[in-house]
Amino acid sequence: MAAADTEKKRVLEMVQAAGADEGCVTFVLHEEDHTLGNSLRYMVMKNPDVEFCGYSITHPSESKINFRIQTRGGLPATETLRKGLNDLTDASNHVLHTFEAQVKEFKLKQEEAME
Repeated sequence: MAAADTEKKRVLEMVQAAGADEGCVTFVLHEEDHTLGNSLRYMVMKNPDVEFCGYSITHPSESKINFRIQTRGGLPATETLRKGLNDLTDASNHVLHTFEAQVKEFKLKQEEAME
């Protein structure tokens, strides 16, 4: 096996201009697309300390997104990204649990109707 095959691929990179503060960072998320980009952008923008949040896909044949966050008041962009990811996870778990509960309820009603 080649060395490149055994190495773990990077999932997240930080790109920061020289001399820029911690509140202005571009994150490169590998193996991601609009599905994560748009939902994560929505969650991050709900934070009132975020001045700007956006993402772009560099090319349709590349599966990575450039995700930019600019914050106010010295808040680190990494913390804002972490909070956005946690909030998105919480929302996704809520949707999943609600869906599973409704499916279970539907199946029970179907069984009762069959009796």
